[in-house]
Amino acid sequence: MRLTLLRSERCSRSLLAKPGAQYGLAAAAAPLLPGQSMEESKAGGEQQGNSPPPMKRLRLWTGKGKAKGKRPGLAEEGEKRYVPPPKKRNPGVSFSESHFAETSYYFEGGLRKVRPYYFDFQTYCKGRWVGESLLHVFGTEFRAQPLEYYRAAAEAGRLRLNEQPVRDLGVILKNNDFIQNTVHRHEPPVTAQAIEFLEENDEVVVVDKPSSLPVHPCGRFRHNTVIFILGKEHNLKELHTIHRLDRLTSGVLMFAKSAEVSKRIDEQVRQRQLEKEYVCRVLGEFPENEVTCEEPILVVSYKVGVCRVDPKGKVCKTVFRRLSYNGKTSVVKCFPYTGRTHQIRVHLQFLGHPIVNDPIYNTDAWGPKKGKGGHINKTDDELLRALVEEHLSKQSLGILDVAEEDLKPLVGDRVKEALGNCSEAVLDTPVNFSSGTREESADGEKGRISACSQNAIPQAELHKMESGETCSTESWDKKDSLCGECKIVRPDPSPKDLVMYLHALRYKGAEFEYCSKMPAWAQDDWEET
Repeated sequence: MRLTLLRSERCSRSLLAKPGAQYGLAAAAAPLLPGQSMEESKAGGEQQGNSPPPMKRLRLWTGKGKAKGKRPGLAEEGEKRYVPPPKKRNPGVSFSESHFAETSYYFEGGLRKVRPYYFDFQTYCKGRWVGESLLHVFGTEFRAQPLEYYRAAAEAGRLRLNEQPVRDLGVILKNNDFIQNTVHRHEPPVTAQAIEFLEENDEVVVVDKPSSLPVHPCGRFRHNTVIFILGKEHNLKELHTIHRLDRLTSGVLMFAKSAEVSKRIDEQVRQRQLEKEYVCRVLGEFPENEVTCEEPILVVSYKVGVCRVDPKGKVCKTVFRRLSYNGKTSVVKCFPYTGRTHQIRVHLQFLGHPIVNDPIYNTDAWGPKKGKGGHINKTDDELLRALVEEHLSKQSLGILDVAEEDLKPLVGDRVKEALGNCSEAVLDTPVNFSSGTREESADGEKGRISACSQNAIPQAELHKMESGETCSTESWDKKDSLCGECKIVRPDPSPKDLVMYLHALRYKGAEFEYCSKMPAWAQDDWEET
């Protein structure tokens, strides 16, 4: 039931209550109740200490679910902060032309590169954050940057709460609070190899995915993904992912053009009607006879992306057939009957024939036998630390695709210099977060942190997209004063380092069959250079 309090009624009620000293008004006589004398009324008032119960402040409703005169954002001093209700999100595929226009590609040294761009990371307040300060949430949940960075970002107007700039990070979060953080985003390079089309019709798009390309945005990758490249360069939008391939795995990749087609093919996957055939190159002489591996697989870490054979894991089955052996390595066909994470790679490691250049399962971190037969002799934490330390020593930590905040517990402050497959990380002019300016460089010039408003972000023209996210067009050769990546010069990876010898060769369903060419590294006359 909704009550509308009229102005006249509000005024009359204020005369009925005995005002306190805070109003600076003289006391008014309390009204007599039916059958009550003046003396009884006074006595009753004295019993209650001449202080009537405080009136509840009633809100004037406009009929639209919001208090009249209130607006989203931060309250002024002494006011209660109003939090608007959450916006309805567009279900289904959400990438549109405005997303694809955030930035552009360029090609260099056999690599596809993305020009840095400004981007809004945004989220609604999670349940565990309610009652905590914004500073506490940044310090515990978003540890990739120090707290000094978030203070500087707030001063620069890059942090917003319910669409309003927030300067005080001590603000206490409420349910439905909407948090936005504008960052200068850099993406790792991927191979410049073109995406080859195997089939396109009214129902599906089937491509031969190059190695090093993620299927869809994840982690540090957004524009350097198959979904974005197809949208930006081939005008293929609103695609539905039917299945996925690991970033370093190449081969047949299918997309549906409608939700109906996606559901139909997904049903075939659930009914085990989809036949999958992969090819790989492994260490050593693989047995000539067909080998079946049904060892259960357990996820060690979703964040780092590591699995292992374990009795407590999920049921799996992979069949292997050797195609050739060149005296050092073997080419093997793989037929996975289940679809567990890293299933082929983990089973090959268990069999003692890991993929030649597998950056996870063919490393010394697994011990002298490299995990053969499931012999590791390490706890999961020890294994993860050993794996990260090994890549850190090889300066190839970026290949693991692990977020900085997840690496920090393992390698500490060395994570900044280690990411990016770099042989040397050169630090440019550093930022003094506490003062809000760059430290003075050798030539005496200072870089200024953008001040106050979102529109003041340097060398960038921000615009709002349909989704509410913010992106920009910018002067590409300029550096952002708050961006740590802008201050590190990373040597490019070699295109060879972005390839893993695992390829999805064929996918066959009840109504279709799609095949790709055998990769060069799987040919009989191939020699590793």
